[in-house]
Amino acid sequence: MAKTKDANVAVVTGGTGGIGRATVRRLAAAGYDVAVLARGQVGLDGAVADVRAQGRRAIGIVVDVVDHQAVAAAADRAETALGPIDCWVNAAFTSVFARFVDIEPAEYRRVTEVNYLGFVHGTRAALDKMLPRDHGTIVQVGSALAYRGIPLQSAYCGSKHAIQGFHEALRCELLHEHSNVHVTMVQMPGMNTPQFDWVLSRLPKRAQPVPPIYQPEIAADAVLHAVRHPRRREYWVGGSTVGTMIGDKFAPWLLDRYLARTGFAAQQSDADQPPGQANNLWEPLDGPDGFDRGPHGRFDDRAKSRSYQSWASEHHASIAVGTAGVVAGGVLLLTRRLTRGAAR
Repeated sequence: MAKTKDANVAVVTGGTGGIGRATVRRLAAAGYDVAVLARGQVGLDGAVADVRAQGRRAIGIVVDVVDHQAVAAAADRAETALGPIDCWVNAAFTSVFARFVDIEPAEYRRVTEVNYLGFVHGTRAALDKMLPRDHGTIVQVGSALAYRGIPLQSAYCGSKHAIQGFHEALRCELLHEHSNVHVTMVQMPGMNTPQFDWVLSRLPKRAQPVPPIYQPEIAADAVLHAVRHPRRREYWVGGSTVGTMIGDKFAPWLLDRYLARTGFAAQQSDADQPPGQANNLWEPLDGPDGFDRGPHGRFDDRAKSRSYQSWASEHHASIAVGTAGVVAGGVLLLTRRLTRGAAR
């Protein structure tokens, strides 16, 4: 299918599963041609099929985001196949569920390189294309854990904190240069994604997201909104994200003690961890003998399919105007009543 003049081109790293996969689908439905970057060919084939089912063009590129040269080459391939990149979404990640002292140095380094440097490499590849054209949007898929660390996820939390600092610094530079290239970040809550069955876990019980759990389509909707409205510094998804970030702002010491008491149990289900469970820390799980895992995890029966807070985050200006109108109307009504009372 040839690119039409009004078509946009998106790149999504980590686009074969979870939030990344849901985002690929949302972008395609919104009219984007999509380049999907990930390590596993089976998942890439599935993601490409999703895009083409929407009548859009797609290319799947096998790449490990730790390799900055490979990421840059993938950007070249994406533009050759689809055209100039309009938006780049960084969503690739991995993790280890364990106490810090139970994580090997090489594992810690791997998580940091994928989660943090992978975003850095993706951002650099995108900027190399966008800055000369003075056009484009980069969306960093973040987490409430970019602000608040929790037990058993020190590697993941550390990398998300690093992305947050990187994002803020880069945004300031782009603002200083009055660039029309924009970068924004979407902070996510616990999601119903396959990650809890593919990351390395040394927990006695099966890992689970901290409730409440949201469906990945909510995250994808927020990412698409951020792509379309990239001037905001960041977006918050889910009431639990808001509560976590506000609580950490005003009472971090209280959260320390609360999470020390509840954080271990909240991230584990009642089921025992299967012995020798495969993980994707070093190699993808959707290899020749694997399967396409898609966006959803095993928590469909518990996951929320809507978030009023997310809608409010995307429409805060309208809400502010509406609230101001209600307050002004109330003040006017009260003034009229008082005036009538005084005239009697």
